[in-house]
Amino acid sequence: MTPPGLLISAPASGTGKTTVTLGLARAFTRMGLVVQPFKSGPDYIDPAFHTAAARRPSVNIDSWAMEAEMIRALTARASDADLVLAEGSMGLFDGVAQAGEHGTGASADIAALMGWPVVLVLDVSGQAQSAAAVARGFATMRANTQIAGVILNRVASPRHEALVRNGMEAAGITVFGALPRRESIALPERHLGLVQAEEQPALEAILEAAADFAAQHLDLAALRDAARSAGHSAADAQKIIPPAQRIALARDAAFSFVYPHLLDAWRAAGAEILPFSPLADQAPDPSADVVWMPGGYPELHAGALAAAQTYRTGLRAFAQTRPVHGECGGYMAMGQALIDKQGNRHDMAGLLGLVTSYEKRRMHLGYRLATLAAPIPGHAAGSRLRGHEFHYSTILTQPDAPLAAVQDANGDAVAETGSRRGHATGTYFHLIAKATR
Repeated sequence: MTPPGLLISAPASGTGKTTVTLGLARAFTRMGLVVQPFKSGPDYIDPAFHTAAARRPSVNIDSWAMEAEMIRALTARASDADLVLAEGSMGLFDGVAQAGEHGTGASADIAALMGWPVVLVLDVSGQAQSAAAVARGFATMRANTQIAGVILNRVASPRHEALVRNGMEAAGITVFGALPRRESIALPERHLGLVQAEEQPALEAILEAAADFAAQHLDLAALRDAARSAGHSAADAQKIIPPAQRIALARDAAFSFVYPHLLDAWRAAGAEILPFSPLADQAPDPSADVVWMPGGYPELHAGALAAAQTYRTGLRAFAQTRPVHGECGGYMAMGQALIDKQGNRHDMAGLLGLVTSYEKRRMHLGYRLATLAAPIPGHAAGSRLRGHEFHYSTILTQPDAPLAAVQDANGDAVAETGSRRGHATGTYFHLIAKATR
Protein backbone atom coordinates (compact mmCIF):
# COMPACT_ATOMS: atom_id res chain seq x y z
CA MET A 1 0.00 0.00 0.00
CA THR A 2 1.17 3.53 -0.76
CA PRO A 3 1.99 5.42 2.46
CA PRO A 4 0.47 8.84 3.22
CA GLY A 5 1.77 11.62 1.02
CA LEU A 6 1.61 15.26 0.03
CA LEU A 7 1.85 16.89 -3.37
CA ILE A 8 3.80 20.14 -3.24
CA SER A 9 2.43 22.49 -5.89
CA ALA A 10 1.84 26.15 -6.64
CA PRO A 11 -0.24 28.51 -8.78
CA ALA A 12 2.64 28.87 -11.26
CA SER A 13 6.26 28.06 -11.98
CA GLY A 14 8.94 30.03 -10.18
CA THR A 15 7.23 30.21 -6.79
CA GLY A 16 9.82 28.14 -4.90
CA LYS A 17 8.18 24.73 -4.79
CA THR A 18 11.40 22.87 -5.68
CA THR A 19 13.31 24.51 -2.82
CA VAL A 20 10.42 23.76 -0.44
CA THR A 21 10.26 20.14 -1.59
CA LEU A 22 14.02 19.71 -1.11
CA GLY A 23 13.95 21.34 2.31
CA LEU A 24 11.07 19.17 3.48
CA ALA A 25 12.59 15.97 2.06
CA ARG A 26 15.91 16.53 3.82
CA ALA A 27 14.27 17.80 7.05
CA PHE A 28 12.00 14.75 7.35
CA THR A 29 14.88 12.44 6.42
CA ARG A 30 17.00 13.96 9.18
CA MET A 31 14.14 13.16 11.59
CA GLY A 32 14.56 9.48 10.73
CA LEU A 33 11.64 9.16 8.30
CA VAL A 34 11.94 7.25 5.04
CA VAL A 35 10.79 9.76 2.44
CA GLN A 36 9.87 8.63 -1.08
CA PRO A 37 10.02 11.50 -3.60
CA PHE A 38 8.16 11.69 -6.90
CA LYS A 39 7.97 14.29 -9.67
CA SER A 40 4.77 14.97 -11.57
CA GLY A 41 5.41 15.59 -15.24
CA PRO A 42 8.33 15.22 -17.64
CA ASP A 43 11.44 16.49 -15.88
CA TYR A 44 14.95 15.05 -15.66
CA ILE A 45 16.57 17.61 -13.39
CA ASP A 46 14.34 17.99 -10.31
CA PRO A 47 14.27 14.23 -9.52
CA ALA A 48 18.07 14.17 -9.19
CA PHE A 49 17.81 16.87 -6.52
CA HIS A 50 14.98 14.94 -4.81
CA THR A 51 17.14 11.83 -4.78
CA ALA A 52 20.00 13.70 -3.12
CA ALA A 53 17.69 15.33 -0.56
CA ALA A 54 15.78 12.19 0.44
CA ARG A 55 18.66 9.77 -0.18
CA ARG A 56 16.17 7.65 -2.11
CA PRO A 57 15.58 7.60 -5.89
CA SER A 58 12.88 9.93 -7.15
CA VAL A 59 10.61 8.78 -9.98
CA ASN A 60 8.56 10.66 -12.60
CA ILE A 61 4.83 10.06 -12.88
CA ASP A 62 2.80 11.66 -15.66
CA SER A 63 -0.95 11.57 -16.27
CA TRP A 64 -0.76 12.40 -20.00
CA ALA A 65 1.86 9.84 -20.94
CA MET A 66 1.10 7.08 -18.42
CA GLU A 67 -1.99 5.01 -17.82
CA ALA A 68 -3.35 4.94 -14.26
CA GLU A 69 -2.12 1.38 -13.74
CA MET A 70 1.43 2.41 -14.60
CA ILE A 71 1.29 5.35 -12.19
CA ARG A 72 0.04 3.06 -9.41
CA ALA A 73 2.73 0.51 -10.20
CA LEU A 74 5.45 3.16 -10.01
CA THR A 75 4.15 4.65 -6.77
CA ALA A 76 3.97 1.16 -5.23
CA ARG A 77 7.75 1.39 -4.75
CA ALA A 78 6.94 3.70 -1.84
CA SER A 79 5.32 0.88 0.15
CA ASP A 80 8.22 0.72 2.61
CA ALA A 81 8.42 4.50 3.07
CA ASP A 82 6.95 6.57 5.90
CA LEU A 83 5.99 9.55 3.78
CA VAL A 84 5.59 10.46 0.10
CA LEU A 85 6.57 13.92 -1.13
CA ALA A 86 5.61 14.55 -4.75
CA GLU A 87 6.56 17.78 -6.48
CA GLY A 88 4.18 19.16 -9.08
CA SER A 89 5.08 20.91 -12.31
CA MET A 90 4.03 24.41 -13.39
CA GLY A 91 0.73 25.40 -11.75
CA LEU A 92 -1.42 22.78 -10.03
CA PHE A 93 -4.10 22.62 -12.72
CA ASP A 94 -1.88 23.38 -15.72
CA GLY A 95 -2.01 20.73 -18.43
CA VAL A 96 -2.83 20.31 -22.09
CA ALA A 97 -6.26 20.72 -23.66
CA GLN A 98 -6.73 17.10 -24.75
CA ALA A 99 -6.35 14.31 -22.22
CA GLY A 100 -3.87 11.52 -22.81
CA GLU A 101 -3.59 8.15 -21.04
CA HIS A 102 -5.06 9.26 -17.73
CA GLY A 103 -5.36 13.03 -17.81
CA THR A 104 -4.01 16.28 -19.16
CA GLY A 105 -0.62 16.11 -17.46
CA ALA A 106 -1.74 18.41 -14.66
CA SER A 107 -0.34 17.74 -11.21
CA ALA A 108 -3.91 17.80 -9.91
CA ASP A 109 -4.57 14.58 -11.85
CA ILE A 110 -1.86 12.82 -9.83
CA ALA A 111 -3.09 14.26 -6.52
CA ALA A 112 -6.63 13.06 -7.24
CA LEU A 113 -5.57 9.60 -8.43
CA MET A 114 -3.27 8.94 -5.47
CA GLY A 115 -5.31 10.71 -2.81
CA TRP A 116 -2.43 13.02 -1.89
CA PRO A 117 -3.52 16.36 -0.40
CA VAL A 118 -1.93 19.41 -2.01
CA VAL A 119 0.28 21.91 -0.21
CA LEU A 120 0.32 25.15 -2.20
CA VAL A 121 3.50 27.21 -2.15
CA LEU A 122 2.34 30.81 -2.57
CA ASP A 123 4.66 33.64 -3.55
CA VAL A 124 3.03 36.40 -1.51
CA SER A 125 5.43 39.17 -2.47
CA GLY A 126 3.33 42.16 -3.45
CA GLN A 127 0.22 40.73 -1.77
CA ALA A 128 -1.35 40.62 1.66
CA GLN A 129 -4.94 39.48 2.37
CA SER A 130 -5.53 39.08 -1.37
CA ALA A 131 -3.35 35.97 -1.34
CA ALA A 132 -6.22 34.21 0.45
CA ALA A 133 -8.43 34.69 -2.62
CA VAL A 134 -5.88 32.79 -4.70
CA ALA A 135 -5.73 29.97 -2.15
CA ARG A 136 -9.51 29.86 -1.82
CA GLY A 137 -9.91 29.65 -5.59
CA PHE A 138 -7.52 26.70 -5.76
CA ALA A 139 -9.35 24.98 -2.90
CA THR A 140 -12.67 25.09 -4.78
CA MET A 141 -11.45 24.52 -8.35
CA ARG A 142 -11.78 20.71 -8.46
CA ALA A 143 -13.85 18.64 -6.07
CA ASN A 144 -11.51 15.64 -6.31
CA THR A 145 -8.41 17.67 -5.40
CA GLN A 146 -7.94 18.46 -1.72
CA ILE A 147 -5.91 21.51 -0.68
CA ALA A 148 -4.40 20.70 2.71
CA GLY A 149 -3.09 24.24 3.18
CA VAL A 150 -0.46 26.71 2.08
CA ILE A 151 3.15 27.64 2.65
CA LEU A 152 3.74 31.37 2.35
CA ASN A 153 6.93 32.16 0.46
CA ARG A 154 8.95 35.36 0.07
CA VAL A 155 7.39 37.05 3.07
CA ALA A 156 8.77 40.58 3.50
CA SER A 157 8.36 41.14 7.24
CA PRO A 158 6.50 39.98 10.37
CA ARG A 159 3.82 42.58 9.65
CA HIS A 160 3.44 41.27 6.10
CA GLU A 161 3.13 37.70 7.41
CA ALA A 162 0.47 38.74 9.94
CA LEU A 163 -1.63 40.39 7.23
CA VAL A 164 -1.43 37.36 4.92
CA ARG A 165 -2.25 34.98 7.78
CA ASN A 166 -5.23 37.15 8.67
CA GLY A 167 -6.63 36.73 5.18
CA MET A 168 -6.01 32.97 5.19
CA GLU A 169 -7.76 32.56 8.53
CA ALA A 170 -10.80 34.46 7.24
CA ALA A 171 -10.89 32.19 4.18
CA GLY A 172 -10.54 29.00 6.24
CA ILE A 173 -7.12 28.11 4.74
CA THR A 174 -4.50 26.34 6.87
CA VAL A 175 -1.06 27.97 6.90
CA PHE A 176 1.82 25.54 7.45
CA GLY A 177 4.41 28.28 7.77
CA ALA A 178 5.94 31.38 6.24
CA LEU A 179 9.32 31.59 4.54
CA PRO A 180 11.11 34.95 4.46
CA ARG A 181 13.03 36.02 1.39
CA ARG A 182 16.39 34.26 1.27
CA GLU A 183 18.56 34.03 -1.82
CA SER A 184 21.35 32.02 -0.22
CA ILE A 185 19.63 28.69 -0.91
CA ALA A 186 18.58 29.48 -4.46
CA LEU A 187 19.73 26.91 -7.02
CA PRO A 188 21.55 28.08 -10.19
CA GLU A 189 19.74 27.70 -13.50
CA ARG A 190 20.52 27.30 -17.20
CA HIS A 191 18.39 27.13 -20.34
CA LEU A 192 16.64 23.79 -19.62
CA GLY A 193 16.11 24.51 -15.92
CA LEU A 194 18.28 24.04 -12.87
CA VAL A 195 21.94 23.20 -13.25
CA GLN A 196 22.11 19.43 -12.77
CA ALA A 197 22.54 18.05 -9.25
CA GLU A 198 25.77 16.24 -10.16
CA GLU A 199 27.30 19.56 -11.24
CA GLN A 200 26.68 21.25 -7.88
CA PRO A 201 29.80 20.98 -5.72
CA ALA A 202 28.00 22.58 -2.75
CA LEU A 203 24.83 20.51 -3.11
CA GLU A 204 24.96 18.95 0.37
CA ALA A 205 25.43 22.34 1.97
CA ILE A 206 22.49 23.74 -0.03
CA LEU A 207 20.25 20.81 1.00
CA GLU A 208 21.21 21.15 4.64
CA ALA A 209 20.53 24.89 4.51
CA ALA A 210 17.14 24.22 2.88
CA ALA A 211 16.30 21.70 5.61
CA ASP A 212 17.31 24.15 8.34
CA PHE A 213 15.17 26.82 6.65
CA ALA A 214 12.15 24.49 6.48
CA ALA A 215 12.56 23.27 10.08
CA GLN A 216 12.83 26.84 11.37
CA HIS A 217 9.83 28.28 9.55
CA LEU A 218 7.42 25.41 8.78
CA ASP A 219 5.26 23.23 11.01
CA LEU A 220 6.70 19.85 10.08
CA ALA A 221 4.45 17.94 12.48
CA ALA A 222 1.31 19.50 10.99
CA LEU A 223 2.52 18.79 7.47
CA ARG A 224 3.13 15.15 8.28
CA ASP A 225 -0.29 14.88 9.94
CA ALA A 226 -1.91 16.33 6.80
CA ALA A 227 -0.49 13.59 4.56
CA ARG A 228 -3.00 11.10 3.17
CA SER A 229 -3.21 8.38 0.52
CA ALA A 230 -5.93 6.60 -1.39
CA GLY A 231 -4.26 3.36 -0.26
CA HIS A 232 -3.73 1.83 -3.69
CA SER A 233 -1.99 -1.50 -3.92
CA ALA A 234 0.45 -2.27 -6.72
CA ALA A 235 -1.28 -2.45 -10.09
CA ASP A 236 -0.49 -4.51 -13.17
CA ALA A 237 0.81 -2.15 -15.83
CA GLN A 238 1.94 -2.82 -19.38
CA LYS A 239 5.41 -4.28 -19.46
CA ILE A 240 8.20 -2.03 -20.71
CA ILE A 241 10.33 -3.93 -23.20
CA PRO A 242 14.06 -3.18 -23.00
CA PRO A 243 15.79 -2.19 -26.25
CA ALA A 244 18.07 -5.25 -26.03
CA GLN A 245 19.67 -7.71 -23.63
CA ARG A 246 22.96 -5.79 -23.34
CA ILE A 247 22.56 -2.02 -23.58
CA ALA A 248 25.53 0.32 -23.94
CA LEU A 249 24.25 3.53 -22.33
CA ALA A 250 26.00 6.88 -22.82
CA ARG A 251 26.19 8.34 -19.33
CA ASP A 252 28.01 11.52 -18.28
CA ALA A 253 27.44 15.27 -17.93
CA ALA A 254 26.55 15.52 -21.64
CA PHE A 255 24.15 12.54 -21.66
CA SER A 256 22.21 12.20 -18.42
CA PHE A 257 18.55 12.56 -19.37
CA VAL A 258 17.08 9.08 -19.06
CA TYR A 259 14.04 8.29 -16.94
CA PRO A 260 14.64 6.09 -13.87
CA HIS A 261 11.45 4.13 -14.50
CA LEU A 262 12.79 3.03 -17.89
CA LEU A 263 16.16 1.93 -16.52
CA ASP A 264 14.45 0.07 -13.67
CA ALA A 265 12.09 -1.67 -16.10
CA TRP A 266 14.95 -2.68 -18.38
CA ARG A 267 16.85 -4.18 -15.46
CA ALA A 268 13.69 -5.89 -14.14
CA ALA A 269 13.28 -7.53 -17.55
CA GLY A 270 16.79 -8.95 -17.27
CA ALA A 271 18.65 -6.44 -19.44
CA GLU A 272 22.24 -5.51 -18.63
CA ILE A 273 23.21 -1.83 -18.79
CA LEU A 274 26.78 -1.03 -19.77
CA PRO A 275 27.53 2.69 -19.16
CA PHE A 276 30.19 4.52 -21.14
CA SER A 277 31.28 8.16 -21.18
CA PRO A 278 31.73 9.94 -24.51
CA LEU A 279 33.24 12.91 -22.63
CA ALA A 280 35.93 10.59 -21.24
CA ASP A 281 36.51 9.41 -24.84
CA GLN A 282 35.14 5.95 -24.13
CA ALA A 283 33.70 3.80 -26.92
CA PRO A 284 30.59 1.70 -26.32
CA ASP A 285 31.21 -1.85 -25.16
CA PRO A 286 31.64 -3.91 -28.36
CA SER A 287 29.83 -6.83 -26.69
CA ALA A 288 26.61 -4.79 -26.38
CA ASP A 289 23.56 -5.46 -28.52
CA VAL A 290 22.48 -1.81 -28.81
CA VAL A 291 23.72 1.68 -27.99
CA TRP A 292 21.30 4.11 -26.33
CA MET A 293 22.27 7.80 -26.47
CA PRO A 294 20.13 9.80 -24.02
CA GLY A 295 19.47 13.51 -24.02
CA GLY A 296 21.45 15.99 -22.00
CA TYR A 297 23.69 18.94 -22.75
CA PRO A 298 25.92 18.06 -25.72
CA GLU A 299 25.85 21.73 -26.72
CA LEU A 300 27.86 22.58 -23.58
CA HIS A 301 30.48 19.94 -24.44
CA ALA A 302 30.47 20.04 -28.25
CA GLY A 303 34.21 20.70 -28.51
CA ALA A 304 35.08 17.78 -26.22
CA LEU A 305 32.75 15.45 -28.11
CA ALA A 306 34.24 16.50 -31.45
CA ALA A 307 37.73 15.77 -30.12
CA ALA A 308 36.82 12.37 -28.62
CA GLN A 309 38.20 10.18 -31.40
CA THR A 310 38.00 6.85 -29.57
CA TYR A 311 34.33 7.44 -28.79
CA ARG A 312 33.43 8.58 -32.30
CA THR A 313 35.34 5.80 -34.03
CA GLY A 314 33.89 3.16 -31.71
CA LEU A 315 30.32 4.42 -32.15
CA ARG A 316 30.66 4.43 -35.94
CA ALA A 317 32.05 0.90 -35.94
CA PHE A 318 29.22 -0.29 -33.70
CA ALA A 319 26.57 1.25 -35.98
CA GLN A 320 27.86 -0.74 -38.93
CA THR A 321 26.25 -3.90 -37.56
CA ARG A 322 23.95 -3.03 -34.62
CA PRO A 323 21.33 -0.44 -33.65
CA VAL A 324 22.22 2.94 -32.19
CA HIS A 325 19.33 5.12 -30.97
CA GLY A 326 19.46 8.68 -29.69
CA GLU A 327 17.02 11.01 -27.95
CA CYS A 328 17.29 14.81 -28.22
CA GLY A 329 20.89 15.56 -27.19
CA GLY A 330 21.90 12.02 -28.09
CA TYR A 331 20.19 12.43 -31.45
CA MET A 332 22.10 15.65 -32.11
CA ALA A 333 25.39 13.99 -31.14
CA MET A 334 24.67 11.24 -33.67
CA GLY A 335 24.32 13.84 -36.44
CA GLN A 336 26.83 15.37 -38.80
CA ALA A 337 27.49 18.55 -36.86
CA LEU A 338 26.37 20.74 -33.98
CA ILE A 339 26.72 24.53 -34.08
CA ASP A 340 27.08 26.12 -30.65
CA LYS A 341 25.59 29.43 -29.51
CA GLN A 342 28.74 31.29 -30.59
CA GLY A 343 28.30 29.99 -34.13
CA ASN A 344 31.16 27.50 -34.00
CA ARG A 345 30.64 24.25 -35.91
CA HIS A 346 31.65 20.98 -34.21
CA ASP A 347 31.74 17.64 -36.03
CA MET A 348 29.62 14.98 -34.36
CA ALA A 349 29.53 11.20 -34.89
CA GLY A 350 28.09 11.38 -38.42
CA LEU A 351 25.73 8.39 -38.11
CA LEU A 352 22.97 10.66 -39.41
CA GLY A 353 23.06 13.66 -41.71
CA LEU A 354 21.45 15.90 -39.08
CA VAL A 355 22.97 19.35 -38.51
CA THR A 356 21.63 21.34 -35.55
CA SER A 357 22.32 24.82 -34.24
CA TYR A 358 22.08 26.78 -31.00
CA GLU A 359 23.22 30.04 -32.60
CA LYS A 360 19.64 31.30 -32.79
CA ARG A 361 17.80 29.67 -29.93
CA ARG A 362 14.16 28.72 -30.26
CA MET A 363 12.29 26.77 -27.60
CA HIS A 364 10.54 23.53 -28.58
CA LEU A 365 8.40 22.27 -25.72
CA GLY A 366 5.46 19.91 -25.30
CA TYR A 367 4.10 16.39 -25.18
CA ARG A 368 4.56 14.19 -28.23
CA LEU A 369 2.70 11.18 -29.64
CA ALA A 370 4.82 9.39 -32.23
CA THR A 371 3.81 6.61 -34.61
CA LEU A 372 6.95 4.83 -35.77
CA ALA A 373 7.49 4.45 -39.51
CA ALA A 374 10.41 2.13 -38.80
CA PRO A 375 11.45 0.13 -35.73
CA ILE A 376 13.65 1.47 -32.96
CA PRO A 377 15.26 -0.75 -30.32
CA GLY A 378 12.44 -2.21 -28.22
CA HIS A 379 9.57 -0.99 -30.43
CA ALA A 380 8.31 -2.25 -33.79
CA ALA A 381 7.22 -0.13 -36.74
CA GLY A 382 3.68 1.11 -36.17
CA SER A 383 4.16 1.41 -32.40
CA ARG A 384 2.65 4.52 -30.83
CA LEU A 385 4.88 6.13 -28.21
CA ARG A 386 4.19 8.93 -25.75
CA GLY A 387 6.91 11.32 -24.69
CA HIS A 388 7.90 14.95 -24.60
CA GLU A 389 10.20 17.41 -26.36
CA PHE A 390 12.16 20.23 -24.69
CA HIS A 391 15.13 21.87 -26.37
CA TYR A 392 16.37 25.13 -27.86
CA SER A 393 18.16 23.83 -30.93
CA THR A 394 17.15 24.31 -34.56
CA ILE A 395 17.50 21.79 -37.38
CA LEU A 396 19.52 23.18 -40.29
CA THR A 397 19.81 19.96 -42.29
CA GLN A 398 17.98 16.63 -42.00
CA PRO A 399 18.53 14.61 -45.19
CA ASP A 400 17.61 11.19 -43.85
CA ALA A 401 14.28 9.35 -43.91
CA PRO A 402 11.79 10.38 -41.21
CA LEU A 403 11.52 8.00 -38.29
CA ALA A 404 7.96 8.70 -37.18
CA ALA A 405 4.81 10.71 -37.69
CA VAL A 406 4.80 12.98 -34.64
CA GLN A 407 1.90 14.94 -33.15
CA ASP A 408 1.63 17.33 -30.25
CA ALA A 409 -0.95 17.00 -27.47
CA ASN A 410 -3.56 18.76 -29.62
CA GLY A 411 -3.13 16.25 -32.44
CA ASP A 412 -1.30 18.71 -34.70
CA ALA A 413 1.64 17.47 -36.77
CA VAL A 414 5.12 18.27 -35.49
CA ALA A 415 7.94 18.94 -37.94
CA GLU A 416 10.60 17.18 -35.82
CA THR A 417 9.95 13.63 -37.03
CA GLY A 418 13.27 12.10 -36.07
CA SER A 419 15.35 10.34 -38.70
CA ARG A 420 16.94 7.03 -39.64
CA ARG A 421 19.87 5.80 -41.66
CA GLY A 422 21.09 2.22 -41.66
CA HIS A 423 21.19 1.00 -38.06
CA ALA A 424 20.99 4.54 -36.66
CA THR A 425 17.73 6.08 -35.44
CA GLY A 426 17.05 9.23 -33.46
CA THR A 427 14.27 11.49 -32.23
CA TYR A 428 13.95 14.86 -30.56
CA PHE A 429 11.29 13.51 -28.22
CA HIS A 430 12.10 11.65 -25.01
CA LEU A 431 10.22 8.38 -24.60
CA ILE A 432 8.07 8.04 -21.46
CA ALA A 433 5.70 5.14 -22.22
CA LYS A 434 4.00 3.23 -25.00
CA ALA A 435 0.55 4.56 -25.84
CA THR A 436 -2.44 2.36 -25.01
CA ARG A 437 -5.00 4.68 -26.59
